[in-house]
Amino acid sequence: MNIAELLVRTARSFPGRPAILQGAAALHDYAEFAARCARLAHHLRNDHHLEAGDRVTLYMSNRPEYLEALYATLWAGLVAVPVNAKLHPREVLHILSDAESRVAFASPELADELLPVLHEAGNRTHVIVTGGGQYAKAITGRPLAPVPRAPTDLAWLFYTSGTTGRPKGVMLTHRNLLTMTHGYFANVEALAGSEAAVYAAPMSHGAGLYSFAFTLRGCRHVIPASGGFDPQELVELSRSLGNLSMFAAPTMVKRLVAQIRASETSADGFKTIVYGGGPMYLEDIRDALDVMGPRFVQIYGQGESPMSISVLPRELLADRSNPAWEAYAASVGICQSTVEVIVADANGHPVRPGETGEVLVRGDTVMAGYWHNPGATDKTLRDDWLWTGDLGSMDTRGLLTLKDRSKDVIISGGSNIYPREVEEVLLRHRGVIEVSVVGKPDPEWGEIPVAFVVGHNVTASDLDALCLHEIARFKRPRLYHFLTELPKNNYGKILKTALREMLDKLPASSWSARE
Repeated sequence: MNIAELLVRTARSFPGRPAILQGAAALHDYAEFAARCARLAHHLRNDHHLEAGDRVTLYMSNRPEYLEALYATLWAGLVAVPVNAKLHPREVLHILSDAESRVAFASPELADELLPVLHEAGNRTHVIVTGGGQYAKAITGRPLAPVPRAPTDLAWLFYTSGTTGRPKGVMLTHRNLLTMTHGYFANVEALAGSEAAVYAAPMSHGAGLYSFAFTLRGCRHVIPASGGFDPQELVELSRSLGNLSMFAAPTMVKRLVAQIRASETSADGFKTIVYGGGPMYLEDIRDALDVMGPRFVQIYGQGESPMSISVLPRELLADRSNPAWEAYAASVGICQSTVEVIVADANGHPVRPGETGEVLVRGDTVMAGYWHNPGATDKTLRDDWLWTGDLGSMDTRGLLTLKDRSKDVIISGGSNIYPREVEEVLLRHRGVIEVSVVGKPDPEWGEIPVAFVVGHNVTASDLDALCLHEIARFKRPRLYHFLTELPKNNYGKILKTALREMLDKLPASSWSARE
């Protein structure tokens, strides 16, 4: 089935429910939302002569037209290629060329940057500027009936971040997306239809993927007037709209909690905050629960199995009377009901409970493969298992705890050091706001752990003393570098690749050594 049929179903059952809001202002009900998508789908198929399976790129900031372009693309039987709005136009050019997109939607400010690059490269992708005359004409034209699609047909082509080279196109089918959507109700939360999904995180990634669940239940889709993450704006929306649910990176949660604490505002207008993109540090989630109460659910997934590997449900995360609460909160939860998860050795054999290995996933949310990249597909998909590249351990309760990406493990003097374990300790110092630990090449030890720290009133000696009290001596960072902020991608995830690139460029005098 075409996943756009979820919108058709809701528009028939609840045509008058508010569907698209910008800030607190309602723009379209579900009948209007579906009708606009049907007309835009007709424009794509008939005016641009696209055929089922052709790719359409979405290079857009968060805005109401994003959902129209996304659902119209799927409605027309085409493949959506959502692109990070913070990518450089030349990076977008690579994706357009690799995906062979003949049409792209672009918000006005991004189109102004993209069009000259396309012209210079001789790329003939037709760019539809949202809000422009062509878009306005298309949205009022003739409608198209939803184009039937098979469950295994491609629906969403998601390009990975490309931190280790050219980004790869993850092929997600209609079955992948529909299973992920049903998994939301089974694993994250039930939706009654009165909720409002607020898109403070980029719609090109997890926030946009979750839109299908909220569409299926006839909920409101709220695009902040700012187009992004503004803690004060979110608090105000929670007051005026209520029942807000959102997907957020851990850094966003931390900033929202700080805003609510500083403004002494009630968190009652928020229903659920799903956080992902990495587990929250223990001190941060404890603080979030203190300030906002039991409103948090953690999920772990990858582009290759979106939003769907494990879940730490609200009731487990909120129950701090449980003697094992710290183990739960430091984990990424239990296997979601739509997949199988094991922790395996290099040969794919499950390791014993508590031992570290690579996280493997199998199920109907796992991608079909990488676009035009059979070598990478064969390496990542083996015997129906997705090899995630993440290292973790699973205990007898089924709790999955991530250690690090396999490429992030530091091997110093033959011993493995997991950066996350060290980071958890450093964050216990009240003066540390953010921290990231990476390996620095060393002629004697192979690698040594070094820490990049954002904080105030804290020294290397302070942090070394803390580590001596909490972890083995060999795990302590040898060097500290203090920054005003850590480099992050558009989803709020710390870019360790960028930190590694800084290592050779920083003068020796900029490092603080432990005593």
